[in-house]
Amino acid sequence: MNQQTLTREYRFEGRGLHTGKYAHLVLKPAPAGYGVRFVRTDLDVEIPALASRVTRTDRSTTISDGEVSVVTIEHLMSALTGLGVDNARVELDNEEVPILDGSAERYVRAIAPDGLAEQDAKRVWLSFSEPFEARDEQTGSWVRVEPSDRMSFEVTVDFNSRVLGVQTAHWSENADYVGQIAPCRTFVFFHELEFLAARGLVKGGDVDNAIVIVERPASKEQIDNMCRFFGQPRLAVTPQGYLSNIKLHFPNECGRHKLLDLIGDMRLMGGFPKARITAYKPGHTINSVASRTALTKIK
Repeated sequence: MNQQTLTREYRFEGRGLHTGKYAHLVLKPAPAGYGVRFVRTDLDVEIPALASRVTRTDRSTTISDGEVSVVTIEHLMSALTGLGVDNARVELDNEEVPILDGSAERYVRAIAPDGLAEQDAKRVWLSFSEPFEARDEQTGSWVRVEPSDRMSFEVTVDFNSRVLGVQTAHWSENADYVGQIAPCRTFVFFHELEFLAARGLVKGGDVDNAIVIVERPASKEQIDNMCRFFGQPRLAVTPQGYLSNIKLHFPNECGRHKLLDLIGDMRLMGGFPKARITAYKPGHTINSVASRTALTKIK
């Protein structure tokens, strides 16, 4: 199989989930062997999308070159991987990728109808001679990478949540990423919001870009707090424990979103892996440790 790039430019804009800053993003075709690189056009700095450039994994994945960073790259990286894009230049005029609707759907719905441009160079698949894993003994999270003849990802998600329960999801190359994975939105537990806001995160969060989960029956005071947090006059909680502004795309949408994140974070190993990647309770920190370890294990 040959390498592939975009057939034309694509433009997106919006606020960043964590910084709240407005940015314009342009996806451009790139030559064979280029990989995926983020270019801060406001500062004229180019940052390769590699695990060795990851500097922060607090609720999203950030890559940096010195003092210059690009925040929340995982949804776009997942979209490019799911579509099979080897090479792309990502131009951004601020520090955070727009969150859009909290998923990868707007990217894939724009790109997929045009198809991709085949390039005059073979795809270099990433191969591994033996299995390896990254493990966090404190949280119980792990990501395991096993050699395989095809690329596949599986996740098991367990937040000890009454609402979510235990969710599983999987995807492999040539399966339907556009319809089954890309539409799955990021999510947050309501009881986390004040903590995250105190850490300078979720400044761009609103009811249109995240699924909000309420673990316990919500009191009037909690609902009033939610209305104030999101700047909405009326919000309620469904009997299933989700904020009532949103309808799930899939019963396990949150599990599928964790899979979406894993695909994007593992792309930071620098290409497409010939591997079966399985994860238990994945998150950006353990995902990035696994992709950084993978850089040392490639044959």
